[in-house]
Amino acid sequence: MWRGIAIFLVGGIFGTGFGVALGFFLFPYIFPPPEAAETLAASEQTRVVAKGTFIHADPSDPIHYGSGKVTVYENTVFLEKDFEVGPGPKYHVYLVPKAMVRESAHVAQTMFVDLGRLRAFKDSQKYTIPAGIDLTKFDSVVIWCEQFKVLISPADLKRS
Repeated sequence: MWRGIAIFLVGGIFGTGFGVALGFFLFPYIFPPPEAAETLAASEQTRVVAKGTFIHADPSDPIHYGSGKVTVYENTVFLEKDFEVGPGPKYHVYLVPKAMVRESAHVAQTMFVDLGRLRAFKDSQKYTIPAGIDLTKFDSVVIWCEQFKVLISPADLKRS
């Protein structure tokens, strides 16, 4: 009888642990945040500095991907309507001075500018560029997972 109770309790503990771990992994897929659908006001649509397209940096990684266009204005980074990344925790938008970012080490070894936490996994979003940033020194916009220090999707910028 005691053996049956012990097996039941151990199974319950392991089952609960497995369920919680699975829940943390699947939560962003089951309950994704709403789409952003932000627009730029006329005052924010200043001169276009650069444009780029997010890519899937590591095709062998099915979880970390991105696509869509990005436009960099003098004061704003705007992720266009077609923007999308695979869901995950604590994604941030970075301006990175390195061109052709394709590995996590390319971001970790540079002095990037964190524009803030990604608000949604798809649709248009805008991020304010802090005052005093020289945009001519930044060649990429990157979606970065701050929690796991992983590159999600880079966009190489082409100057206008």
